[in-house]
Amino acid sequence: MWGSNAALLLAPIPSKLSSSLKIPYHEPSYGAAEERALIKALRAGHTGGNGTITMRVAEKLKAMTGAKHVLMTPSATSAMEIALIAAGVGHGDEVLMPSFGFVSQANVIISCGATPVFCDVDPGTMNMCPEDAERRITKRTKLLFPVHYAGIPAKITAYKRLAKKYGLLLFEDAAQCLLSFQGNGARKRHLGTFGDAGCISFHVTKNAGCGEGGALLLNDRGLAEVCEIVQEKGTNRSAFLRGQVDKYTWVGPGGSHVLSDLLSALLEVQLKRAPAMTARRVKLWERYHAGFEELEHLGLVVRPGVPKGATHNGHIYALRARTSAEQDDILAALQKVGIGAVFHFQPLHASPFAQERLGQQQELPITTHAAETIIRLPLFEGMKAAQVDLVIAAVYRAAISD
Repeated sequence: MWGSNAALLLAPIPSKLSSSLKIPYHEPSYGAAEERALIKALRAGHTGGNGTITMRVAEKLKAMTGAKHVLMTPSATSAMEIALIAAGVGHGDEVLMPSFGFVSQANVIISCGATPVFCDVDPGTMNMCPEDAERRITKRTKLLFPVHYAGIPAKITAYKRLAKKYGLLLFEDAAQCLLSFQGNGARKRHLGTFGDAGCISFHVTKNAGCGEGGALLLNDRGLAEVCEIVQEKGTNRSAFLRGQVDKYTWVGPGGSHVLSDLLSALLEVQLKRAPAMTARRVKLWERYHAGFEELEHLGLVVRPGVPKGATHNGHIYALRARTSAEQDDILAALQKVGIGAVFHFQPLHASPFAQERLGQQQELPITTHAAETIIRLPLFEGMKAAQVDLVIAAVYRAAISD
């Protein structure tokens, strides 16, 4: 697609990109099928939580992910909260998680009374570094909680070894990972199914979504039964609906963590479309990746890394600039011509709340550099190849002019 000469790489760029050019960072892919599903659910009166449609969606996700048990939730955050409560994570416990991550993960840990311990990330994938995590394990550590950033696997085999070595729980934040896998052949498994629990998000920004929604993936039957109680306000309602008890009552801690059948109706259609939408996103991701090869060769950006044996879902295409100033310049140049490029997570360890609640935190240099240099580019199922090429050209111009 691009030549090897930097001057030629600039050739496809108009001398002055139109200020009316608009390429959003994200755009959900909803159509007539989603509309029909919502109307059908409304007319049938299926609007509450954990109804017939939600149960169908859970079964669909079992088939897609290979998880033995799936609970549908209002968000990935709710899924995390259910799992932590069910596992007994609480006061005095420490949970290892990446500082380069979404605040919901840290908030759930704190809401359980535990302490998040922030770890640095691997510079290739921006996933939590297992070597750094192991250095932070103490007698109070109860849980390893890595994130699979951008649908690209963390070093999950290393985390399984750590969990076994130190007798720890292993949960996976696979919020961005629908149809992302690690391994080949018989060893190929969906992200979120390697540990004791995993979560997926169906937020509007995800590859397949229903506005707000999530799922908890589990393989252990005992843990799944406890999670059902937590999900249903601390009651055994799920067992009652299966006919296992004649009445349901309060049997433990819990909250309201069920997904509406109305949202499940929307999600059911999205899951049917998910393989095709994912394939489209991966093609666009690969177009970006090939297009920026020369810019990386010139030493002006770093492209995302994909580990051996990984099958990612094209959720995010994120470059890294050389410096914070260059990140600002490239983002400003793209936004000036109507391209919705954005930065991403700010280091949690350096946040005002972490400093106030948890005290002075250790420096995490790779995390800080990642946050100061990352540039997320537009990527959505309905994006055109020509739009990808325009973004590539605009990035080249901005990066080379710095």
